[in-house]
Amino acid sequence: MAHTGTGYFDRKGNFYKNARDATVSDLAAMLGKIGDGESLAPGIANMLLERRADIEQLFGEHDRMLEEEAALKAARITQTGDNIAQLPSRPAH
Repeated sequence: MAHTGTGYFDRKGNFYKNARDATVSDLAAMLGKIGDGESLAPGIANMLLERRADIEQLFGEHDRMLEEEAALKAARITQTGDNIAQLPSRPAH
């Protein structure tokens, strides 16, 4: 008897039975060929998907550090504008 099913396609149009395999294929394609011989990209893609929460947390922390760094630089620029002292002019010799 006929029945329906669900399938997933990666960005290249390849069919997969589950979303995980389609996502791993897309991640591996984004990474490209890694290493000599058979590419390590599929294994790395699996690891990235498994560690997704940790990776997202790491990127969130990274983004916050960049924001703090930009704020500190902006604060230094505005502070130095008020703290610049004029040196007395020296006579030319």
